[in-house]
Amino acid sequence: MTTFFLIDDDPDDRDIFEMALNDIPGNHRLVLANNGVEALNVIKRDKLFLPDFIFLDLNMPLISGKDCLQQIKTILRLENIPVIIYTTSSYQKDIDETKRVGASHFLVKPTGLGKLSSILTDLLNNKCDTYCLGE
Repeated sequence: MTTFFLIDDDPDDRDIFEMALNDIPGNHRLVLANNGVEALNVIKRDKLFLPDFIFLDLNMPLISGKDCLQQIKTILRLENIPVIIYTTSSYQKDIDETKRVGASHFLVKPTGLGKLSSILTDLLNNKCDTYCLGE
């Protein structure tokens, strides 16, 4: 079973992500966090929690996605887990900064469910060899 950890404060975006994941063949589990603080609490509380992919929004309350990414990257058991920035931002500054901090990919939230499902499928099949996905 592949575990996806989605950290996003927008309930609509969480729902869309879940629908896209349900469109993909296979057995998948989705763990949700409403913000970076909640995500870090989940990670620190459950020492056995080891998702296959972490999807992280940039613009969230309490702690920014960039700050959350920096903290995630200090947790040894997560150092090899791909962190995909999942955001509405397409600013080059955000792309450059998150890559420097250690994100594996940068994905501007697609407008269509099919596009997101296709990108998730490519990730599962190791067919994503560029930093910016969905372009």
